Amino acid sequence: MNVACVRYLNTAPLVYGLESVRGLTVEPAAPSHIAGMLIDGRADIGLASIVDAVRGPVPMVVLPVGMIGCAGPTLTVRVHSDRPFEQITALHADTDSHTSVALAQVILRERFAAAPQIIDYDAREGVARQPDAPEPHAMLLIGDKVVTDPPDAERFPHALDLGEAWHDMTGLPFVYAAWMCRAEDWENAERRRELESAATLLARQRLHNATRLGGIIAEVAPRHRWPVDLAAQYVGSLLRYDLDAEARRGAEAFIARASALELLPPGPLRFAGAEAPV
Repeated sequence: MNVACVRYLNTAPLVYGLESVRGLTVEPAAPSHIAGMLIDGRADIGLASIVDAVRGPVPMVVLPVGMIGCAGPTLTVRVHSDRPFEQITALHADTDSHTSVALAQVILRERFAAAPQIIDYDAREGVARQPDAPEPHAMLLIGDKVVTDPPDAERFPHALDLGEAWHDMTGLPFVYAAWMCRAEDWENAERRRELESAATLLARQRLHNATRLGGIIAEVAPRHRWPVDLAAQYVGSLLRYDLDAEARRGAEAFIARASALELLPPGPLRFAGAEAPV
């Protein structure tokens, strides 16, 4: 089975060691590319943005064997602005992400009554995708670069952690990404058996990694240019990896809010079974 996943620090508890798991081939990709890999068959299972479970041309099924989520601050999903958030009229949005763009719009609209124009922004190159785009006065950034290469705090004195803002608004966890597969594969009996076997391997790897997380972080944090102590707090305390019932409620609430604002088509999210295989 081909498994597509992200290589940010925050995925280490899910993906560390998968290359050595018999029966899985790991395909690294940016978060925003993984849904396309599922759609065109380059991947059988992908750690994809949660919005891609409902908005793509191919229906998806979420496999509840691991997620990237939070119930408060995340450090690595932030809006940086040179003006108060209610005055934002254009948001340069990191093209690495899909879910975070919708989340930023939900929070800016509901909390700050701001509905900015969204400008695709290659944050790694510092280049807007649209011709003649204005200089950014507000940016949505995701991933390790938020910590390792942050914007100039003097130029962008206003910063909003979207995970923290969502939790303050709703009291619910937030799900950025989860393992998922094509619904048509899940509905095929033979393919489902293969997917269930692969999902079991993913679930067991996550549980195994949880028993040795300190050593994993000490090894991988320097590769991502993170201080080890900050990385340990980030991965070990701030983030959540278990797609439990509370996390599902948070994901469903987000899809409902984004759909009400016509940012996403209406759900529902489809989850594979009641519990993760072990």
